[in-house]
Amino acid sequence: MLQVALAQVRLNARRFIAVGVAVMIAVGFLTATLVINASSKASLTESVGQSFRNADLVVSAGYDEEAESFAVLDERTADLARGMDGVADTYTVFGGSVAVRDGRGTSYAMLTNIPADESLLPVDVVKGTLPAAGRDVAIDKQTAERRGIDIGSVLPVVSSEELEGPETSLTVTAIVEASSNPSMMGNAQLYATDETAAPFANTIYGFDSIQLALADGVSVDAVQAELTEAIAGAGIRAVTVRTVAEETTELMAGFTGGQDSLTVILLAFAAVALLVCALVVSNTFSVLVAQRTRELALLRCIGAGRSQIRRSVLAEALLVGIVSSIVGVLAAVGLVAGIIAYLQTLPESGFATLDVPPLAVTAGMAAGVVLTVLAALVPARAATAVAPLAALRPAEEVRAGTRKGRVRLVSGLVLVAGGAGLLAFGAYDGDLLIALPGGILSFVGILMCSTLFIPPLVRAVGFLASPLGVPGRLAAVNAVRNPQRTSATSSALLIGVTLVVMMMTGAATARSAFNDTLAGEFPVDVTVRGSIPVESPFTGKDAAAAAAVENVDRAAFLPLAGLVGDEDETPVYSLDAADSSVLQDASMVPVDGTIMMPQGTKAETVTVRGAAGDMELDVVTSESRSFPPLVSAGTARTLGGVPEQQAPAQFQAQPLLWLAVAEGLNTSEILELQSALAEKLNIEDYQIMGSVIERAAFEQVIDVLLMVVTGLLGVAVVIALVGVANTLSLSVLERTRESSLLRALGLTKRQLRGMLALEAVLIAGVAALFGIALGAVYGWLGAQSALGSFADVVPALPWAQLAGVLAVALVAGLGASLLPARRAARLSPVAGLAAD
Repeated sequence: MLQVALAQVRLNARRFIAVGVAVMIAVGFLTATLVINASSKASLTESVGQSFRNADLVVSAGYDEEAESFAVLDERTADLARGMDGVADTYTVFGGSVAVRDGRGTSYAMLTNIPADESLLPVDVVKGTLPAAGRDVAIDKQTAERRGIDIGSVLPVVSSEELEGPETSLTVTAIVEASSNPSMMGNAQLYATDETAAPFANTIYGFDSIQLALADGVSVDAVQAELTEAIAGAGIRAVTVRTVAEETTELMAGFTGGQDSLTVILLAFAAVALLVCALVVSNTFSVLVAQRTRELALLRCIGAGRSQIRRSVLAEALLVGIVSSIVGVLAAVGLVAGIIAYLQTLPESGFATLDVPPLAVTAGMAAGVVLTVLAALVPARAATAVAPLAALRPAEEVRAGTRKGRVRLVSGLVLVAGGAGLLAFGAYDGDLLIALPGGILSFVGILMCSTLFIPPLVRAVGFLASPLGVPGRLAAVNAVRNPQRTSATSSALLIGVTLVVMMMTGAATARSAFNDTLAGEFPVDVTVRGSIPVESPFTGKDAAAAAAVENVDRAAFLPLAGLVGDEDETPVYSLDAADSSVLQDASMVPVDGTIMMPQGTKAETVTVRGAAGDMELDVVTSESRSFPPLVSAGTARTLGGVPEQQAPAQFQAQPLLWLAVAEGLNTSEILELQSALAEKLNIEDYQIMGSVIERAAFEQVIDVLLMVVTGLLGVAVVIALVGVANTLSLSVLERTRESSLLRALGLTKRQLRGMLALEAVLIAGVAALFGIALGAVYGWLGAQSALGSFADVVPALPWAQLAGVLAVALVAGLGASLLPARRAARLSPVAGLAAD
């Protein structure tokens, strides 16, 4: 029977192509998920650990629970490290924040000391020589390019804690690569000698770390143990000695909170892809076995036993699974390697690292083979469930009235009811862990009950094909003549459409909820404040000048309207209705007689003092804690401005500028915009604040997550479409004699092709419409369960995208029938009637 199985695979290779592609995609997806996860960790390790990448051991301070304070790394600890046998060099790392005043204004930077041994410096020198004198400094390449700094430039710096303190002029002698350490990325990075860096260092907690380079041939573990013992013997608590790998792992745990959420999310979608693949493979094998019922029965009649038939079918599945899994694993590793190679060419992600763990390869291979064999178990059992002579006759379909049909129907209804209950409760409670299994169970139940509603729905819309003549009427009849086949054909497309629509609806709903939440928390992109003490208050002309800067969409001038509060008087600003478009949330625009106050304000009314008198205004609370008291322009005219006794010299408030900037700006473009605004308004960079960076960071995370999830579900959709094409192809092949008979009775080749195409379009259209409705419900409830605990979730349907899904589904159904219909039309009626 092994020879029979091999012969079947060889002679009917085209029938196994779709199964192989489905398994290959699912295995590749699982393998890529594991490789991406391992590579992400390796890349993060490379990034986080860059600060001590050239060291062998790292001495760091932790929290001393006994003293209820953080430990201090001081010279005593450094001397212990220097005195250890086997330690060649030490690097006591310290630094502080400084303000840099160059020709383009004031910016902030991290100033770190450099080691005596340059080999311990964590960044590479691009050009120039590292600082050697007391007034030399090195600067990172990105900051140098952005601010026009080169070798020989002079940078006046002051401590960020004492902006009015004396300046120290530093001369740039080297440009170095920017560190990819997350704690330093996005900041200007300066490096200088100990003498230069010490006055700016925060010495409260001593050194940031002590890095050790060991002599050649010295055991890292031995030095680590000896130094740990020496530190403990000196009575120094909460100071640890770790290897670079151990220190990196500890820091990564701090970044992730000890949780690996990314892996959980990726594996969840890998499970979805495997589930879809299992359904497609099982369905395809069911059709293959059903098509060969007479052939298998004939083998039984000539002496093959039940176990031999089962082993033959399982051997086919095993062979397809092995070959497809190998191809899937190789394709996944190659794809991820290509992505990593591309990322390494980008300056901001040069630390990307490829890591292919053996688990990824073995898990992918095992999952593909086991999944294929398990998916073929039910068809293999069905191949031997009927007596040989009975199998030679036309097989009875599994209908709702049969015992198997009733069991399947009851099981499906139980899953639908139970899963829907879990899904509804998870959405109500805002718990995705409850809603997710509920959605999976209910969807599986719907697929099991599909013979109840898919054929009637196809029959209901079949009248649309009647005006197309005989092919249309035949297509409408044939589409529902075999309910089991109709359900099997539509199930794969139903899976794909439901998944993609669920993602589209969920993404649109999540985007709407996030936008509303972000608009409330960050109502303004950029706020520009004047200097203290007040030198030249802003005017409407400044707003016009700011609006002319590139990437600034709109600018609003907010004059002072009055004061609120008894002891700590807070300035009240006014916003003209014509300028309200700078706000992200239109509900925060004040109306006459009210005052918009920050979140957390308890009072229902407040008294605002103005030059023309006091006014009691009704309080409307905003959703942002940083929102300043705001009134309408009409109310401001009534107040008459700040009381005269509050002169600008005494009262350090002045008008504001609010800016709305272009969407989609990245961090680098935002920093460029900040510098351009500072130059245009003749102010310092630090006077330009706002939420645009925070909003950009949040929206970037949202966009990346949605892109990743959409891509992952797209894989499942591809698998489902492969199943559609395969099922339709096999359905047409099953009806070779029937098609030839129609040809013999007068149906032309064109009419036969049209009939098969219309049949496919009818089934695909019904599956798509039902999948769209189902996916919209799942997407809304999924977004509600994921976001309902911290955001108001309102269903949002992307109608244009849904229309596109319907069009693609119809085209996919039509395309899946083209080649089989062409083969059926090319076959002569005589040869087709002779086929078995």
